[in-house]
Amino acid sequence: MEIIALASDHRGFAYKSELITFIRDLGFTPLDLGAPSAERVDSQDFGVAAALALKDGRASRAIILCGSGNGIAIAANRFLHVRAALCPHVTAARMARQHNDANIMSLAADFMGYDLVKDCVETFLKTDFLGGRYAERVEKLNKLDPNKL
Repeated sequence: MEIIALASDHRGFAYKSELITFIRDLGFTPLDLGAPSAERVDSQDFGVAAALALKDGRASRAIILCGSGNGIAIAANRFLHVRAALCPHVTAARMARQHNDANIMSLAADFMGYDLVKDCVETFLKTDFLGGRYAERVEKLNKLDPNKL
């Protein structure tokens, strides 16, 4: 079974906890990277944890959550192998996979109801990358050298 990492700050903790069972029910293996509770933590630490789980092969994709979905995604996107997409609705989740081969989906726990979160997660996990011209675009991203920008 494909392993999906889950990581959140304190504001995404409740949704992350519920998503563990939901992801298992969809046929995936969840890997909980924290936060371990609803006590205040920095979202960036958990964006990094998700990125490292992909880098070292513990997971193939990740779902990350913080209040806005932005801070945790910005941290994850500091890594060259990460394509983290903020997905506030199902269409964004679908297109993140189809067009960008996103390997991390970020969600805004403060602005999304749990039903929408579940719909986005299911869409993200069940949608395949289209390849073709989109693969050429992803390859452009892979060739970017941050030291030359």
